[in-house]
Amino acid sequence: MSFLEDFQASLESLPTILQRKYSLMCDLDKSLQESQRQNELRCEQEIEDIKRGVQSGNITPDTSLIRFSDDALDEQKHCIRIADEKVGLAIQAYDLVDAHVQQLDQYMKRLDEELRRERDLAGAGGVAALNSDINVKSGRGSETSKGGRKKTRSAAAATVAADPPSMDLDLPVDPNEPTYCYCNQISFGEMIACDNPDCKIEWFHYGCVGLKDPPKGKWYCPDCASTKRRKGK
Repeated sequence: MSFLEDFQASLESLPTILQRKYSLMCDLDKSLQESQRQNELRCEQEIEDIKRGVQSGNITPDTSLIRFSDDALDEQKHCIRIADEKVGLAIQAYDLVDAHVQQLDQYMKRLDEELRRERDLAGAGGVAALNSDINVKSGRGSETSKGGRKKTRSAAAATVAADPPSMDLDLPVDPNEPTYCYCNQISFGEMIACDNPDCKIEWFHYGCVGLKDPPKGKWYCPDCASTKRRKGK
């Protein structure tokens, strides 16, 4: 299955996932409003009780001793937890959409690069050169070298981004394009190589292994790190 087919299959499930998250956010919002209303009523009642206690002399008008009840404070903490959960769902929904947008953007940039290369080769009248270029492109080249494994692919992505896409989508995806990572997709965005020379996958997308910045020192994928820990016991 090509990258575009994978992306289309993933995109089909996106509305359902977003709808589920928005529904949960809506339910949390209703619960939050109800909890806030109850807490406001409780706090207003406790304030009135404190005022009456001070006026009657039953409560010393010492601000350091006057406080809301534990029930009122627990309700306020519960409201904060609900609000934090709403924010978490909103961030998840944003990240999900953003990941799909980035994948589509990378696909369009790669496609435009392939189209420009084909036009250049066609202008030179080299059909054989075109086939040779596609065959060379399908390999991983110097990126599989163990000497510089910690280098990511941001430089390649920057090269593609330097030329604006022509949006010409008539050419199908190259079936020889190699795939990487746990997601079994083509190279896009920031990628990192596992420092285990026997790693079966070798290259990984930052997002798939929970990375945001390049790690310091050697880095092992979760599978190789687990194997390394077991051997070390």
